[in-house]
Amino acid sequence: MDGRCDWCGDDPIYLDYHDQEWGVPEYDSRALWEKLILDGFQAGLSWITILRKRDNFRAAFAGFDPHIVAGWGETEVSELLGNAGIIRHRGKIEATIGNARAWQEIEARQGFDTFLWNYVDGKPLQNGFVTMSQVPAQTDLSRKISKDLKKAGFKFCGPTIVYAFMQATGLVNDHLVGCACHTRVAALAR
Repeated sequence: MDGRCDWCGDDPIYLDYHDQEWGVPEYDSRALWEKLILDGFQAGLSWITILRKRDNFRAAFAGFDPHIVAGWGETEVSELLGNAGIIRHRGKIEATIGNARAWQEIEARQGFDTFLWNYVDGKPLQNGFVTMSQVPAQTDLSRKISKDLKKAGFKFCGPTIVYAFMQATGLVNDHLVGCACHTRVAALAR
């Protein structure tokens, strides 16, 4: 595909992720939680590292079923710390368990999908960036969502992580206007 966003380089895993997933609006509560968790694990690392280990993460975290993960404790933390297929960071693993519990509360109250999509009135924000240098690392909105997630009990969800999550899940369309995916992703909005 010609005219891609230049952040994805030429690695086949990255290209597939860019072309098929990144920026596509995600409306499933569980899938949104999974992507937020993976963005939290990415903190301090490259996204390609997470993509290469994503299947391992899914296996290790029970298919990212927050109802299962919410019931975990020290036994599961210890097992995960021994799993070379994932990022073995105690703080991030423990945060995932706590985030599953926080997700359950939001999901029961209003739905995690509704909670997130309400920030953009149910429609992806459509940016018109021409170059990567125009794309922010965080915004006022990502700072607000981050603050609200933390208030709800989430961890590893700072404003930069949240903005990357917003981009990945299509809450915001940050495909560059010269990218072939920009128009296609914009058309997927509900």
